[in-house]
Amino acid sequence: MVSLRRIALILALVFGPALALGAGVDINTADAETLATAINGVGMKKASAIVAYRSQHGPFKSVDELTLVDGIGPGIVDKNRSNLTTKTASNASK
Repeated sequence: MVSLRRIALILALVFGPALALGAGVDINTADAETLATAINGVGMKKASAIVAYRSQHGPFKSVDELTLVDGIGPGIVDKNRSNLTTKTASNASK
């Protein structure tokens, strides 16, 4: 039987870095593997499409622009909005 202490440690290791930063995953800098792990409803194929779109068109200005990528609809964006950011794009314009 897994102890509560072990479960807490596993959860801290898995979610700790994201919670510590509080900002979520930057869709302008994350690699495909990170995107596939961080975005519910997105596997490696869609995550690779996000990276390819970003490489071709430049950084996303908002999380909503993910819907411009084939296979990413508003439902996926809405479900994951709180975990995603485009902080790189907003910093680039300053």
